[in-house]
Amino acid sequence: MSEQVEPVEPAVCSAKGCRAAASYAVIWNNPRIHTPEREKVWAACEEHRRPLADFLDVRGFLRRVERL
Repeated sequence: MSEQVEPVEPAVCSAKGCRAAASYAVIWNNPRIHTPEREKVWAACEEHRRPLADFLDVRGFLRRVERL
């Protein structure tokens, strides 16, 4: 019996109104509401990687940015 594998949809950028394929994971945590080990992820295309990361960094939420 062979196992069926569902096709994986490409990640879409999390920037408002953007439907581009994401190339990055912008990983963050709001220490006021999340436990230290909790990590939230925004997907980002090349164009929105820096603006999304900067938005989080200014607030002290940015953990890291990883290539998908």
